Amino acid sequence: MQTEKIQVRVTETRQLMEVVVFSKRASAIEVVIGAGVHSVKCTLAPTRNGQAYAGSVMGREIVYERSREQVQADIDRLNPGLYQR
Repeated sequence: MQTEKIQVRVTETRQLMEVVVFSKRASAIEVVIGAGVHSVKCTLAPTRNGQAYAGSVMGREIVYERSREQVQADIDRLNPGLYQR
């Protein structure tokens, strides 16, 4: 099984950081930051306008700069048989 990784932006420093995706739904994305015993789980929720996902980990805000529609398209592309429409 392939581990999915995404890049998120730390808003304070504008730095990009690669994190591991724990679960991915259009309503929320759970990511794991760090490795081993020092890892921290964070939930990214869609912003009000739906153009990004934002969350907070250890007092720092992180943002995944993809819209809700783009994330849903990614989910559909990775698991085409998951939902029968």
